[in-house]
Amino acid sequence: MKTIYLSITGDIIHPGIINIIKKAAEYGELTVGLLTDSAILTHKRLPYLTFDQRKSVVENIKGVARVLPQEHWSDIPNLKKYKFDYVIHGDDWKKGRMSEERARVIAFMKKAGRRVIEIPYTQGINSSQLVENMKTVGTTPEIRLGMLRRLLEAKPFLRILEVHSGLSGLIAENVEIEKENGKQYFDGMWSSSLTDSTSKGKPDIEAVDLTTRLQDLTNILECTTKPIIYDGDTGGLPDHFVFTVRTLERNGISAIIIEDKTGLKKNSLLGTSAIQQLAPVGDFCEKISAGKKAQVTKDFMIFARLESLIAGFPVKDALARALAYVKAGADGVMIHSKEKSGRDIKSFCRLFRAHYKTVPIVVVPTTYNQITEKELQRWGATIVIYANHLLRSSYPAMLKTAKCILKNGRSLEADKYCMSVKQILELIPGTK
Repeated sequence: MKTIYLSITGDIIHPGIINIIKKAAEYGELTVGLLTDSAILTHKRLPYLTFDQRKSVVENIKGVARVLPQEHWSDIPNLKKYKFDYVIHGDDWKKGRMSEERARVIAFMKKAGRRVIEIPYTQGINSSQLVENMKTVGTTPEIRLGMLRRLLEAKPFLRILEVHSGLSGLIAENVEIEKENGKQYFDGMWSSSLTDSTSKGKPDIEAVDLTTRLQDLTNILECTTKPIIYDGDTGGLPDHFVFTVRTLERNGISAIIIEDKTGLKKNSLLGTSAIQQLAPVGDFCEKISAGKKAQVTKDFMIFARLESLIAGFPVKDALARALAYVKAGADGVMIHSKEKSGRDIKSFCRLFRAHYKTVPIVVVPTTYNQITEKELQRWGATIVIYANHLLRSSYPAMLKTAKCILKNGRSLEADKYCMSVKQILELIPGTK
């Protein structure tokens, strides 16, 4: 019996997938190469289902003899390893960016004396549209909660964008561009206390309670599906932090970041030499431990934000605190600095990596924004947060439009600064 290989993502099983599996099985013993999360993320979004969930579905489809993990976007590594007689693929890969992969697979199989068989694409099925429809339906707290951990396991570097409203959430959810190395998009969202309060025209103070923050978070949760990291300021007292962790976890938030400061809140980038504002290491470790013990699931994550560099301490102080916080249970650390060169961040990352190879490091390059993502990743960073850019860009745009209307006594000239009403309506899920 001939051996057959068919690679799929298996996230959405529609009639077209069933058809190509049925056709492939007619040629012999069918092995399905199921792309792993990391393989999929090189070209597409994180699949809704985990690899194990997708594998469980696919291996129970009639005609499938076995399922193998495909660790790469390309079929070729598995074809080299297992030497299948035939490769089956839908003929939709003749056009677009998959055409290059098609040429490589055909050349490899021809050289090996084996064949590629193309099955006509099932008409009336649009996988991209199915994905868009799923976005309209949304997700569940349980699925969203675990997304950040899945992404960290599957991707070496994550890109997170600040959101402060449902509309900004839609931007983070949907914006993407095509580059030579595939689609570029944001992996998740940052719920910033600064931008949340500023969008309301209020000062950024920690007195705002969790219930008020959650009201705005709900607007974002209802129209997006990507994971959210929550800015928890200091986290409050340990008993308060326990309540916060449970509430966020229950609502499907993936992670919280809390900072090791005490006293009245003052934005880090405004600068302070008040050394006494740093929390005692033991007290902050106690808070982290209390939060971890309060979790119901293993998916929720707690990151410790280090303010040592802001307060004027050397990198070695930030490192000592980071190591203590990880030992106390922190899932990762966020290192903050107002130094424009970024040298202190680079030094911290490399020193921390000497102790922990995989514990996530979060960076927020607001002041050292000349450093590229590639460079940050080389330093050892795992997550970059663009922490306030949507709000900062929205105010100048709105101000320009308002002045334009005043200047001209009408809104015609302001149209060039505005989306059309039709575009706005098309932006909102369910209104197309």
